[in-house]
Amino acid sequence: QILQGEAVMQGSLSKDAITTILVTAVLIWVMPLMIGTYTLTVLIVYGMLGLSLGLIWGFGGILCFGQAAFFGLGAYTYAIAAINVGESTLPMILAVMVPAVFAALLGAMMFYGRLNDVYLGVITLVVTLILFKFINSTAGPQYVIGTARLGGFNGIPGFQTLNIPGRPDDYIWGDSYFYVCAVLLGAVYFLVSALLRSSFGRVAVGIRENETRMSLMGYDVRIRKTVLFAAGAAIAGLAGALFANWAEIVTPSLFSLGQSAEIIIWCIVGGLGTRFGPVLGAAGLAYLKFLLGQQSVIDNTLITGLILVLFVLFLPKGVVPALAGLWKVSFGRRPLGRIHQQRRMRNRERQNG
Repeated sequence: QILQGEAVMQGSLSKDAITTILVTAVLIWVMPLMIGTYTLTVLIVYGMLGLSLGLIWGFGGILCFGQAAFFGLGAYTYAIAAINVGESTLPMILAVMVPAVFAALLGAMMFYGRLNDVYLGVITLVVTLILFKFINSTAGPQYVIGTARLGGFNGIPGFQTLNIPGRPDDYIWGDSYFYVCAVLLGAVYFLVSALLRSSFGRVAVGIRENETRMSLMGYDVRIRKTVLFAAGAAIAGLAGALFANWAEIVTPSLFSLGQSAEIIIWCIVGGLGTRFGPVLGAAGLAYLKFLLGQQSVIDNTLITGLILVLFVLFLPKGVVPALAGLWKVSFGRRPLGRIHQQRRMRNRERQNG
């Protein structure tokens, strides 16, 4: 039975790999025909950011109001390291590692302290606000890390953007940068799928459903929640570094409360407990915000709030679960017993007729 279960899991993982490759190929070759690559790049970055919270909240049951903190931490880490190093390879690695280590330390304090969901949300929110206030107050010349000035509310501009590893003068920008971001999103999506299909992922979902039962079964709930929390922060840090390369400037607004709220809305609209839902919700709402930003009649925040209310009332599970349910009802296989029963009824009708 164990070997059979492993074979099923490997088969499912291979299907995930094929699906990821196909979706990434469509994203690379079809989407630029409809939307410019510059806009598509930031939509991909936001999709990766939504996926980071979708992993933590949707599969781990950890409601984190501080995902923007890891996003901003990754962006600032990249900018500071890029100015000091003068090349992008090491800064990209640090942009993933620093938020992951920070989240692991914060998560260990929270989960080993046995805090419930309400206090988890409050602490992550407070951490985000602290970072936002701190970065805003670093405008003075004394706030320097190496040769990089933090810049306060003005942010950090003029850092080295993404280049070919080992070749600082060969920049990756424009369409090439879009391709890199699309491939990275596909790779992250596949790694998340592999993690969730592993024994660690199945235990994490069990913890989400009933933490006490999983603890009584002998699983160390605290370490698994900490690792999952750090993994989500690492993905958010990578998204932050990619955003910094796209915008070519990092500002304290990355840590803002509005950014944190938007990430939560993306996951709710797309569908919690799914891998593709947060990606779709993030890209869709971000593109809608981009379109609405071209007019001044209606406030973007009002539209976003209205969308959230409508989805909570009429599609509480989100877009992807609703579409999956509709597909199952319309084109799903009917139970075998019901098919046999319908055949028997037809045969009886023919005999009686």
